[in-house]
Amino acid sequence: MTEPLVPTAPQQPPQATGPDASPQLRRGALGLTDIVFFVVAAAAPLTVMAGIAPLAILFGGIGAPAAYLAVGVLLCLFAAGFTAMTPYIRNAGAFYSYIARGLGRPAGLGAALLAVFSYNALQIGTFGAFGFFAAGTANDLLGIDLPWPVYALAGVAVVWFLGFRSIHLGAKVLAALLIAETAILVLLAGAVLVQGGASGLSPDSFAPSHVFTSQMSAPLGLAVAAFIGFEATAIYREEARDPDRTVPRATYLAVGFLGLFYTFVVWIIVQAFGDDQAVGAAARNPAEMFFTAMTRYVGGWATDLQRVLIVTSLLASLLAFHNAITRYVYALSTERTLPAVLGRVHPRHGSPWIAGIAQSLLAAAVVTVFAAIGADPYNQFLLWVNTPGVVGILALETLAAFAVVAFFRRTPATNGESRLRTLVAPAVAGLLLTVTTGLVCTRLDLFTAASPAVNWTLVALTPAVFLAGVVLAARMRRTRPDVYAGLATTDVEV
Repeated sequence: MTEPLVPTAPQQPPQATGPDASPQLRRGALGLTDIVFFVVAAAAPLTVMAGIAPLAILFGGIGAPAAYLAVGVLLCLFAAGFTAMTPYIRNAGAFYSYIARGLGRPAGLGAALLAVFSYNALQIGTFGAFGFFAAGTANDLLGIDLPWPVYALAGVAVVWFLGFRSIHLGAKVLAALLIAETAILVLLAGAVLVQGGASGLSPDSFAPSHVFTSQMSAPLGLAVAAFIGFEATAIYREEARDPDRTVPRATYLAVGFLGLFYTFVVWIIVQAFGDDQAVGAAARNPAEMFFTAMTRYVGGWATDLQRVLIVTSLLASLLAFHNAITRYVYALSTERTLPAVLGRVHPRHGSPWIAGIAQSLLAAAVVTVFAAIGADPYNQFLLWVNTPGVVGILALETLAAFAVVAFFRRTPATNGESRLRTLVAPAVAGLLLTVTTGLVCTRLDLFTAASPAVNWTLVALTPAVFLAGVVLAARMRRTRPDVYAGLATTDVEV
């Protein structure tokens, strides 16, 4: 039985305490395109396409592009309910706030801890990929031979600095990096289209005989992971201009762009090798599939540029996740769930700077530990640390979809939302996300290449962290009832 949240009055953010503290993030700093850049950059489109899409083709055949389209449609259903609830949630806690308001405070606090854990896992694990690709690119193109931890720790410092500075600077950097990585993929696509692919352009990737097969379960799981981060639009509510309009539009634009762009690019890479040769090319060397196509259709200079842009793509993703994490921590600090010092906002830059320092120190510590034990930066650091984050975000999306249904069963819609958006779409999305989460968990070997014992240990972290939050909520209800009563009620627009 869920416990409805009906606060008597919205909770105010904490007041500044000292010369270096400010009570709020910078209002009206982000427009529609800024937020879209933040959430799309978190997905790292170039890295996802060059690093993961060949595996989708290898396991799913030439029907792999349809998997990305199907996941895009599923997440549009999720977005319909998620955005219908947005005007009622005037809080920067995103998943935490939505789940708390729909399924009750204990589930909300469980979601809060799971969100902080999952976004940290995604961000910190990506430093392994950043170090791996940066070291390889510097060695191949410049002859500089340094170990991957040097680049990873340098990345931690750069991300901290950009996160510390104003959100405006971060948005500009992300915009430039995202445009660059998208442009190189568009360049490849244009070259393949102009030259007609390997054996003529074919729509067979979307034929039922290639789409509705048992082997499509694998690319569906890989495709879901490619969209991670789009839901973070709500995190920027306090900094958005006209958030009731900006946040929903940014959500639809982000998921719509990613769905169509991924589908198109994966189809293009199939055409680059031909329907009859694409799977074989992926099997021979999936890591080089996009680079081979780039060299063949555009030229070696573009391949070198693509290698550099994969590094910058990862940097953009790291910064986007860093911002998401610090804003989750800020939201929890304003409600006294976390220490108030973590909610301090820099008086000049308007950033949650203490949370940024804490997150960066954590990332540096994890990088140092994995480097000290001699872990492989990609096959162990990236894959093992990232995977619990992917599972955790999928679980949060599932809970959020059902939270929308529960919320609108208790709360009459007052903004003209239809039952299609408040009941049908989120219910269907919740059921499909449940199936998808189960699918990812059972095929986790595609992400980790690890033993079943390792994989199920990684999966178990999600329910363990969530239950820890539920237990914490029960204890808080007894020992700090005033704080418990204020969970998910802060109105950032008061």
